[in-house]
Amino acid sequence: MTTVAASWLPLSAGERSVAIEVLVNGPLSRTELARRLRLSAGSLTRLTKPLIESGLLEEVAEAGTPAEGRQGRPSQPLDVVAEACSFLGFKVTDDMVYGVVTTLRSDVVARHHRPLTSHDPAEVADLLAEMTAELAREHPHLAGIGIGVGGLVEGRAVVGESPFLHWRDVPLAALVQERTGLPVVVENDVAALVEAETWFGAGRGLDRFVVLTIGAGIGYGLVLGGKRVPCVEENRGFGRHWIINPNGPLTPDGERGSAVSLLAIPSIRYQVRAATGRDRTYEEILAAASAGEPMPARVVDEAARALGTLVAQIANFAMPQKILLAGEGVGLMDVAGNTVRETITAQRHPLAAPVPLETKVSDFHDWARGAAVLAIQVLVLGTAEA
Repeated sequence: MTTVAASWLPLSAGERSVAIEVLVNGPLSRTELARRLRLSAGSLTRLTKPLIESGLLEEVAEAGTPAEGRQGRPSQPLDVVAEACSFLGFKVTDDMVYGVVTTLRSDVVARHHRPLTSHDPAEVADLLAEMTAELAREHPHLAGIGIGVGGLVEGRAVVGESPFLHWRDVPLAALVQERTGLPVVVENDVAALVEAETWFGAGRGLDRFVVLTIGAGIGYGLVLGGKRVPCVEENRGFGRHWIINPNGPLTPDGERGSAVSLLAIPSIRYQVRAATGRDRTYEEILAAASAGEPMPARVVDEAARALGTLVAQIANFAMPQKILLAGEGVGLMDVAGNTVRETITAQRHPLAAPVPLETKVSDFHDWARGAAVLAIQVLVLGTAEA
C-alpha cells in the first residue's frame, strides 16, 4: 500500500494554517485568504508558493469567469487537490464493520462493510486490515485510517471502555497500524461525527454548534470557538442520567424518564414490546404511530416531547447557532416533528431567537466518514491530538 502521510509533515506553522483554511473553507481568493489569516500579500505569497509546488494546493478557475474573458494577470482562487490522497474510515459496531474511502475533503468515493463475528481485539484488527487491503486495491494512495467506536477512547489510540464490544484498555490503533503500516487514529464515534460536521458539514464556519445523535444510545457533542469540546463522559452513558420526565418510563438501559429511556431506539422498542407483546423494528413503530395505532403513537409522542425538551434545554444553556440532529433514530422527526418543534417553543423564552435545527439521517457509513475525517485531521494538523 502506498502512503503519503509524510507529505504534510514538514510544513511550517504558517504554511499549515494556510493549507487548513483552504481545505476547510476553499476555494478562496488570495485576497480573502489573506484577510482571514491577517497576512500581508507578500507573506501569503511566500507561504502559498511551496504548497502549490508540492501539489497540495492548486489554482482553480473562478466560477462564472471564462478564461478567455479575463484581462491582465489572473488572480485565481486557491483550492486543495482533494484527490491527491485517500483516507479510510471505519465504524465498528457490535456485529458489523462499516468502511469508507474519502478524498482529502471527506467526499466518500467507496463504501464497504463486513460482518463482525468476534469481539477478540486481535481478530477485529485482522478484519480491519483485510478490509483495508481490499479497499487499497482500488484506492492505492492511502494516507491514514480513522476508526470510530462506541465507548471511551484515550489518547486517540486506546479503547478504554466499550460496552458494545465488551472491551477494556484495548490498544486498537497499535494493533491496526502494525497490520497495515498506515497511521491510525481511534476516537469515540460521536466525537468523530462532530469533528466531521465541524470541518466539512453542518457546523462549518460556526462558532457555537451542537450535534445530538439518536440511535442505540444518545450522543452529544459541543463545539465552542469552532472547536469540539472534549469530555471524559463521552459515550459512557450520556443521556442515561439526564432526567427529562421523572415519571417517565423505566427501561433496562437508563434511569426512569431519562433521555435514553425515552428516546433511544432500543428503549422505544422495549416500551412497545412490553405493552403489546409484539417485537417491532423502529421503522415499524414509527409507521404504526403515523397510522394512529394507539400504543406506538403514545410512545412516539412521548419521545417527541422528550426530544423537544432536550433540544430546548441545550439551546437555553449552550446557546448554539445551530443544532444538528443525526443518527439512525432521527426518523422520529418525520413522524412527530411538529410535536418536537412545539415543545421547543413552549420551553424557551418567548423572545428567544429560534435555533436552526437541522436533521440528518445517518447510516453507519456516515459514521465511518466521520472517522475518516479524524485521519484527515491527523495529516493536516500533524498530530493525533484533538
